[in-house]
Amino acid sequence: MPARRSAPPEQRPFPPYDGARYDVSRSVGYQIFNLMTLMRREIESRMAALDLTDAQWRPLWMLASGRADSANEMARLLEMDAGAMTRLLDRLEAKGLIERLRSATDRRVVHLRLTAAGQAAAAGVPHVLAAVNNEYLEGFSEADWTQLRTLIERMAANGAALQAARGPA
Repeated sequence: MPARRSAPPEQRPFPPYDGARYDVSRSVGYQIFNLMTLMRREIESRMAALDLTDAQWRPLWMLASGRADSANEMARLLEMDAGAMTRLLDRLEAKGLIERLRSATDRRVVHLRLTAAGQAAAAGVPHVLAAVNNEYLEGFSEADWTQLRTLIERMAANGAALQAARGPA
């Protein structure tokens, strides 16, 4: 059996953090969290012009984009408990943005549908999201943007692999 050779130093994985000298402000996770906080605040501010809160635009976008059409799917995708989702959907229904329709084939299932007002509100969501993302990417080249996305995707794949190796929670 041939001996395993070590990868050249420039190809070896490196541990960028050392617990003995860990500075949270230099952590990629912390920096991403701060970036998301800033972006979320900006998005929330702009969604107010559409008369939507941070919590409300997300389910409208899920419905408009076809990613969910029931409270259970919505709660799972948005990582909310069923009670909180029900209260949020109650508010959206009271604002006239969604309606609930009982399934003809399974009375336990309630489908969600955007009303005309909900469709109009949801139509503005991707424009707000695109504008905020574009402004945060000011000064980036297309190559920078592509590389950033690739690096984030690699980190996400590493995280998914860690969770898969650990098994169900």
